[in-house]
Amino acid sequence: MERVVALGRRFLPRGWRDFGLQIGIWFGFYFTYLAVRHLTDQNPAKAVVNGLRVISIEQHFTHHLFELTIERIADSSSTLLTAAAWTYWNSEFTVIGLTLLWVYLRRHDAFTRFRNTILLANIVGLLGFWLLPTALLQTFGNSYAAMPSLHAADALIVAFFMVSTSRTIWAKALWALWPVWVWFCVIATANHYVLDVLAGIVVAVISLIATAAIPKAMRTAGPAIANLL
Repeated sequence: MERVVALGRRFLPRGWRDFGLQIGIWFGFYFTYLAVRHLTDQNPAKAVVNGLRVISIEQHFTHHLFELTIERIADSSSTLLTAAAWTYWNSEFTVIGLTLLWVYLRRHDAFTRFRNTILLANIVGLLGFWLLPTALLQTFGNSYAAMPSLHAADALIVAFFMVSTSRTIWAKALWALWPVWVWFCVIATANHYVLDVLAGIVVAVISLIATAAIPKAMRTAGPAIANLL
């Protein structure tokens, strides 16, 4: 037992208790995420109608379905298609979990904002799934949770924090390319529309701004509120 405690003191920034709390938050959110996504299956007709609307909007403004072009590019190579499918399945909880763990252990000062940004973006995304279920009938994942693309949002958030915390140019460059690759993959595997990806990017940007602005506003408001009391 003493060795376990010593190990925690050596490698964990705040000890085992805080590490266990972070794991609890992550898995608590994960199961909540699954439960809410399950609710999106309750109205498939509405989801299909919303999916057709997304296609109609894209055709109206671009006169072309870019998804079909991207899918043909992926289909031209079995290696590329396999890599795209692997990325789709692992870019969410696998990559996010590993990068959160790395930042927690090695760049702890950035961890709280990283975690909160991921949580906020996914809460916004889950609200989108619930309020606007959108169907993609040929998909590997949840057929009624296309809008916004949380794969797109989370990839951008991961890239933002990994670029800002990495210390070598090559690592920064690779992580900067990560969201672009994920955006390609989620469309190439027929799991998202282009508009889903764009919506996901907006969700990520809003979440990044919010997690930077809210703590500053609270620190500013704190002394003012204390003076009033």
